[in-house]
Amino acid sequence: MAERRGAPALEIRGLNVYYGASHALQGVDLRLDGGVLSVVGRNGMGKTTLCKAIMGLVPVTSGSISFAGQSLVGLSPTEIARMGIGYVPQGRRLWPSLSVDEHLSMTEVKGGAWTVERVYSAFPRLAERKNNGGGQLSGGEQQMLAISRALLSNPRLLVMDEPTEGLAPVIVDQIEEMLLRLAEDGEVEVLVIEQNIGVACAVAETVAVMVNGRVSRRAAAAELANDLDLQQRLLGVGRHAHDDTPETGEAEPGVNGHGDGESAQAGTVHAAKIYQSNPKPPTRWSQPVPVVQLERLARVATTAASRPTSTADQIEIHSLAAPGQNVILVAGTMDTKGNELRYMRDIIRAAGLPVRLVDLSTTNGHSGAEVPAHQIAAFHPRGASGVFTGDRGQSVAGMTLAFARWIARQQGIAGILSAGGSGGTAIVAPAMRALPVGVPKLIVSTVASGEVSKYVGPADIMMMHSVADVQGLNVLTEEVLGNAAHAMVGMVEARRTAKPKPATKPAIALSMFGVTTPAVQQITAKLEDDYDCLVFHATGIGGQSMEKLVDSAKVTGIIDITTTEICDMMVGGVFPATEDRFGAIIRSKMPYIGSAGALDMVNFGARDTVPEKFRSRTLYEHNPQVTLMRTTPEECAEFGRWIGGRLNEMEGQVRFFLPEGGVSALDAPGQPFHDPAADKALFDTLEATVRQTAARQLVRVPHHINDPEFAATIVAAFRSLHGGAPLRKRQARK
Repeated sequence: MAERRGAPALEIRGLNVYYGASHALQGVDLRLDGGVLSVVGRNGMGKTTLCKAIMGLVPVTSGSISFAGQSLVGLSPTEIARMGIGYVPQGRRLWPSLSVDEHLSMTEVKGGAWTVERVYSAFPRLAERKNNGGGQLSGGEQQMLAISRALLSNPRLLVMDEPTEGLAPVIVDQIEEMLLRLAEDGEVEVLVIEQNIGVACAVAETVAVMVNGRVSRRAAAAELANDLDLQQRLLGVGRHAHDDTPETGEAEPGVNGHGDGESAQAGTVHAAKIYQSNPKPPTRWSQPVPVVQLERLARVATTAASRPTSTADQIEIHSLAAPGQNVILVAGTMDTKGNELRYMRDIIRAAGLPVRLVDLSTTNGHSGAEVPAHQIAAFHPRGASGVFTGDRGQSVAGMTLAFARWIARQQGIAGILSAGGSGGTAIVAPAMRALPVGVPKLIVSTVASGEVSKYVGPADIMMMHSVADVQGLNVLTEEVLGNAAHAMVGMVEARRTAKPKPATKPAIALSMFGVTTPAVQQITAKLEDDYDCLVFHATGIGGQSMEKLVDSAKVTGIIDITTTEICDMMVGGVFPATEDRFGAIIRSKMPYIGSAGALDMVNFGARDTVPEKFRSRTLYEHNPQVTLMRTTPEECAEFGRWIGGRLNEMEGQVRFFLPEGGVSALDAPGQPFHDPAADKALFDTLEATVRQTAARQLVRVPHHINDPEFAATIVAAFRSLHGGAPLRKRQARK
């Protein structure tokens, strides 16, 4: 990050702002020396009012706001913008009748680092849409345009209010990357107002937390990101991540209810002015009371808003097909993709299979679908009002949540098929991921030829590139959509006519990497007579898929000897776990067998892709596309603390094995990653962190992880925790 000197880019001291009698900002102190500063807080805490005060859009009662040493208080928004402050408002605020190119050309300040050409280079999607009107863009494209419009004023300070609100995860990642580039380039300082804690912590080193109109705390981003208890205390989030229904609760005093630009949460307290038109009993000679006097005499009353309740629990869920039948769902936004979805529906119906159209439109129109949009929207925690908001980004996010909740309550789904662009794909993908593995899931999408991991995740979703945009039926789209519909028919028919499988062995999950393959092969050979051994490649998504089966109760046991994904998550490799690694074990309380397999390495791509800061480290070229880096004792100690903390959260039986002879094929005497000091740091930190009990134990084994003795130890521990051989096998032996 570039070094900044001189006066702070932004300094706020003792800032007070009122809306009538409501005290919106209460002595706010904030300082941005340079780079990026994130401000987080719940709705109604005053974040948007803070932005408006900086830009001169609301009057300041007292306090100071300085930009590079110059006072902003009392200046007009025009004067503030001309001083070099750019503003990206909440809700984007575009002109629907102006094209993308007109937006940019009109706001460009000539002679600066940011030009229209540079914007099109940074946001290629805008270049593709340069002739489209602002109202014709998706939510993500509108946000890109709003940011670009501000950058073209070539500001020295950029104020961004909720830049990722209501956007699909893929677009959020793009915005996050753009903010990181701005911080690295050092051309502009950035104040980011965010509710997405992940984004706020990723783009800034420091995060300020607003509570009830005050900055209650400044925290290191890394500390806040990794401390769920701290998030809960400061922001009221993090503790109930398993509960998809928002809590109700009264807001604390000081929450403003006068259009802070932030949607009120369910159960918050709203401040309302009560006016008395006749402060004194009138007579026939009384004169009208001046408005200024009425305003001064008005009192402020706070009332708890009635919680918008979801009607989902009140709706009787009818069968989607006749008794004994399963149904194929064709789901998508009927207001824009109606003809295409009906075309696929008709092909499936002609094949003789039950099929239903599910409308996921966010305009609340009538489409003739068997499952209309308002019925899906009713499953949003706040009911249909959480979906049909009038703001496209918020509506897409609301429908995404509602559809996932709706589909989780359905039974008898034979398969699900969809077609659409990035917005439609973002809506259907989370619901598809919630369905069990094996249920056919297929999306025809304009984004299918690019990076699709954010959509597919750990699920068995198939994505087919639409080639042309999913916009009308023509000789090309009919062929592609027809193939998709016939593929769905084939998959469903094959599952329906398949012969019943004989009673299977109970399934168990094992994690493996190339450098722990001998260990997993030996363990599998000893257990495969009694168990169906499902092996998962520890590439980030592999671990997620394994834990998804645990969450779905698809496996009866787990042998997680390869926990290497933690290294990539914490150091920055290409195969990272998520923060929820081991979460399925914690939730299910399943007996857990684990080990430190391949915690000696971080994965990168080809050698020339290894970040510059790591090129002096011990590297090993696994193949032309994969380069491995040996982890240091300090890094291994960090892994030990993180893993140990997660093991402490497990309430079932836990056995975590420490192979003292080496944790991978490369970590053995004479091999390039042999480093006893690093292994010792890992093992010692684990032992210092884990609270060992009769149920939760660390076990040192004086063997290499790929030695036969280690495999035998793992198998013996597994059989001990799972009662020996399965009951079916024991009965067969009698």
